[in-house]
Amino acid sequence: MNRREFLQCAAILVSGCSASQLGLALSQEQQVYLATAPDYITTEVNYLSAPQRRIIAAMAEIVIPRTDTPGAIDAGVPKFIELMAADWFTEGERAIFEAGLRDMETRIPAQYGRAFDELPADTRLGIMEDMEAAAADSPWYEFGNVQRDFISDAPFICQVKELTIYGFFTSEAGATQVLRYNAMPMRFDGDIPLDPQDSTWSSDGLI
Repeated sequence: MNRREFLQCAAILVSGCSASQLGLALSQEQQVYLATAPDYITTEVNYLSAPQRRIIAAMAEIVIPRTDTPGAIDAGVPKFIELMAADWFTEGERAIFEAGLRDMETRIPAQYGRAFDELPADTRLGIMEDMEAAAADSPWYEFGNVQRDFISDAPFICQVKELTIYGFFTSEAGATQVLRYNAMPMRFDGDIPLDPQDSTWSSDGLI
């Protein structure tokens, strides 16, 4: 099983979604893994400190805030990020992640007088936009760069954004309350019209 396949399985286990919703999208190896794996969301993880968890939660909530639908925190994304960083990242990716968190822990209070998670939402958004601008040369931002393995040297802000989006839209809350969920086993329809205000569909697979 490659790393993307493992991430798919981990997302299902974290979100509590059943493997049957993915139908034939899962490989046999993934199905065996899911059938024998423990409930991943209950796994104890002590990778991050309490202040670091608050930073990750605040960043994830900026990426997908709660509105009239659930946000990243409601969907359990912060723990998903911690589990992925602890269990799935390579050494190099983990080093980037940890360096980014250390920077957030030290630079932000020195510059703003308060921890990142204690700042107003508009200030947190501005900080993250500045981080994106500084990371803009990364291949992560190349146009059409989707459905690929993680870029190992992607900057911290990219890691957080990608895991937030991935964790959210493979969660039960993201798939059923934000996307339009309509289970249609064994059917694929590639031509479903959408109005400009419509969200996309999550049927026949949450990945």
